[in-house]
Amino acid sequence: MSKLRLGVNIDHVATVRNARGEGYPDPVRAAEIALAVGADGITAHLREDRRHISDADIDRLAVICRQRGRPLNFECAVTPEMESIALAHLPHAACLVPERREEKTTEGGLDVAGGHNAIAPVVRRLSEAGIRVSCFVDADAGQVAASKAVGAQVVELHTGAYCEAVRHRSPEADRLLGALKAAATEAARLGLEVHAGHGIDYETVGAVAAIPELAELNIGHFLIGEAIFIGLGPAIQRMRALMDEARSRAAA
Repeated sequence: MSKLRLGVNIDHVATVRNARGEGYPDPVRAAEIALAVGADGITAHLREDRRHISDADIDRLAVICRQRGRPLNFECAVTPEMESIALAHLPHAACLVPERREEKTTEGGLDVAGGHNAIAPVVRRLSEAGIRVSCFVDADAGQVAASKAVGAQVVELHTGAYCEAVRHRSPEADRLLGALKAAATEAARLGLEVHAGHGIDYETVGAVAAIPELAELNIGHFLIGEAIFIGLGPAIQRMRALMDEARSRAAA
């Protein structure tokens, strides 16, 4: 079983910065710390309303990731504006996500099946520019198949429902974990690389990391919150250790 990569999402460092309209804390500094302590890449979501990450942040993140030879995963909605920004910066990867202005955070996966005609041309243009395209989808075989059909190279499975079920001690947790496993298996069968993310914390990372088809986890909000208490570097290092432990146990 291959080593599981960790992408650290630094969006909510920018959320704290923007709450006061100051220049700090700096999400780019957070990205540099994350890379220094073992993150395999940086994830950032540039939203239409710019509620956290800004255009200037993306400019700087693209530079430091390129300088350090680490991937920038640019999360974005399927819109002409975001496509243009991705094509201007040429990040390693672009993860296409749903976006509604009134939501607090991404509330579910992208409806790739329903949006095929709009999504496929965007995937094609980004791919032709050398960007690795991922679709952020719920753990649903139809959405996984649709991601393959639009030309994506990667699917990122939405783990939010499972993580919420675990936190609330819901009996649905086992079923939702089973759905993640089944979707990962199907994605791998179709030749897609499989990632996962959303809502993962220290309690939920073990079961997710143990899914053998997964190549990467993208984790942000929990790590930024934990950093308040123990520091960003130690928070990332502990998450990395829990991922590696889970992977080792699963391979044994």
